[in-house]
Amino acid sequence: MATMSIRTNDERKYSFEGFCDSIGISVTAAVNMFMNACLRENRIPFEIKADPFWGEENQKRLRTSLEHAKQGKLTKHEIDEVN
Repeated sequence: MATMSIRTNDERKYSFEGFCDSIGISVTAAVNMFMNACLRENRIPFEIKADPFWGEENQKRLRTSLEHAKQGKLTKHEIDEVN
C-alpha cells in the first residue's frame, strides 16, 4: 500500500473532509474513487472549463458598462420592498 501527500489550503481541506463525512466516505475513499475513474475512463471524469466571467463576451460587456459609468450613463433602478 502506497501513501500520497497533497497540498491544499486549510479551508478546502476541512470543507472536503466535511463533505466526505456527510456522504459517509473517507477522504481516502473519495480520492481512490477519483483515481479509479481517471484510470478507467482515461480522462478526468468531469468537464474542466474556464469561469465564464473571464470569457471575452462578458469582459466586453463589463468594459462597455464601465465606459457608460464613466460617462454618467447609468440606469437608475428602484427597489420594491415586499413584506
